[in-house]
Amino acid sequence: MNSTSALGKSDLIGAWSSGLCAVHCMATPFLFVAQSCHSESCCDDSPGWWSAIDYGFVGITLLAVFFSARNTSKEWMKYALYISWFVLSALVFNEKMAWVSLAEEWKYGAAAVMISLHLYNRKFCQCTNDGCCAT
Repeated sequence: MNSTSALGKSDLIGAWSSGLCAVHCMATPFLFVAQSCHSESCCDDSPGWWSAIDYGFVGITLLAVFFSARNTSKEWMKYALYISWFVLSALVFNEKMAWVSLAEEWKYGAAAVMISLHLYNRKFCQCTNDGCCAT
């Protein structure tokens, strides 16, 4: 498999994973609204397996960022992908650990940035030959 093919797949996986993560976060309140909401958030009562999916998305997006950053033709894209992953992951972990009270929209914004970076990388930062990509 050449690096152009790997780059496109990792960017698609990263964009899809970030998007599904955002959909998962948006759907949680609607899926568990039938439960009583005596806590600060209705979603605190969601099953553990449902909450664990967040960590799966964090892991999948890290792998996608790793492969996309490794094969991108733009040096700045490497940093942008890792920074956006770190911010998104920090927001997901912050929600779980309740370190700082932040609005849910921050996660959606970070996911949108991650999706945009992967799609931009896929469209404009692919190599035309195996020699142009970083190794």
